Amino acid sequence: MGAPNEALRRVREVEWGMSRAEAVEFLVRKSIEFEEPVDLVVRTLATWEDGATAWPHAKYRRLLHKVTGRTAVELGFKNPAHRARPKRPVADAQHQAGAAPLIRRTFVLGTGAALLAAAAPAAHGAAPALTSEHLQALLDAEQRLYAQDRDHGSADLGQQATAALHTAHTWLARGRYSEHLGRQLHIATGMLSVAAGWLALDAGRAADARSLYTEALTSARQADDPGLEAHSFACMSLLAHATGRPREAVSTAQVAQRAAAGLGSPRWLALLALREARGWALQGDRAQAETAIVRAYRLYEKGPRDADPAWLAFFVTAELAGLESLCRADLGQHDRAAAGAEQTVMLFGDGHPRNRSLYTADIALHHAHRPRPDLDAATDAGHRALAHLTAVRSARLLRSLRSVAGTLTPHRGVPCVAEYLDAYRTAVPAA
Repeated sequence: MGAPNEALRRVREVEWGMSRAEAVEFLVRKSIEFEEPVDLVVRTLATWEDGATAWPHAKYRRLLHKVTGRTAVELGFKNPAHRARPKRPVADAQHQAGAAPLIRRTFVLGTGAALLAAAAPAAHGAAPALTSEHLQALLDAEQRLYAQDRDHGSADLGQQATAALHTAHTWLARGRYSEHLGRQLHIATGMLSVAAGWLALDAGRAADARSLYTEALTSARQADDPGLEAHSFACMSLLAHATGRPREAVSTAQVAQRAAAGLGSPRWLALLALREARGWALQGDRAQAETAIVRAYRLYEKGPRDADPAWLAFFVTAELAGLESLCRADLGQHDRAAAGAEQTVMLFGDGHPRNRSLYTADIALHHAHRPRPDLDAATDAGHRALAHLTAVRSARLLRSLRSVAGTLTPHRGVPCVAEYLDAYRTAVPAA
């Protein structure tokens, strides 16, 4: 560990007059105002002041410079002498030359983010009075996160979800509000936790997703809201499936169905039935999986209702077919899975680019996993999936493409496979 950073500590204690926790809240709020949200915790600030971190990441250096007007060196950080200094640091190059894509993503929360920043409580002083505008800001932030993920993928959204969630928790802890508004704020914060959990799961951070879903469930219990409770358990079912715990996937889906039974949304229950079906399929229980799939279709056919939650908008007919195709794949029915995924992509048309890209990659996997692999069909779908990389940034899509490449590699002597693997290595980083 290096020497303590007295310069940075002096700025916090003397100039700002804040504790470490207050300083972290202040810096996160400022990062939102600057439209480059960061994920900062007290432990990180402690490592800076204690000298454990001599040179923080570029995003933190930029934030500190904007807030204090000082360079990192002037704030007491030590630029490692052994590190060769390129003409333009990679992180700064991304911030400058590649700023346009990043700026587009930092606007994902739109007016909701602006209100979150402007209305956030000060690090010290009187507690602010919260209004319906604060509630609407949280609701808007959640919807914009889902919209951006649906259209372009989840890459780069995690920090923004964290920033919005941090502000929501600060409001709940420090704000003044009525009992009714407090209940609504707890629900909205729980929904933000669900959104952040989904982004974490999509990025492959299962432990973070579990923690966020647990937070959402806590918010549901605090607000006594069966809808948020059902949503939380449904997400836990998806997480359990993704991490290879099929019995938990079934049980949490069943708990979610019981919680949602009285909410008046057949299509929500249809989605939950498919969550249960995937758990049964992963266990290899075909009879139970088929029963749950049939129940899902019957519920879906009852049509939309006013009680359908806004986030359920993704659950269109194409998604229904796609989720069934995933169940078929878990059951080892790769021919039916491939046909179902093809139908899904066709039904999506030009909409839902992110999910369309994922199901296209699934088509390649299903054809490659058939007892007698259809390499032409697999590579054709693989090329189509690669084409989505220009518009969709999703860690899950990259993982799917790597799975396709790994599955096809034993057949690299076949010309169409060799051609696809060359295209894959060109398109996918570190392939």
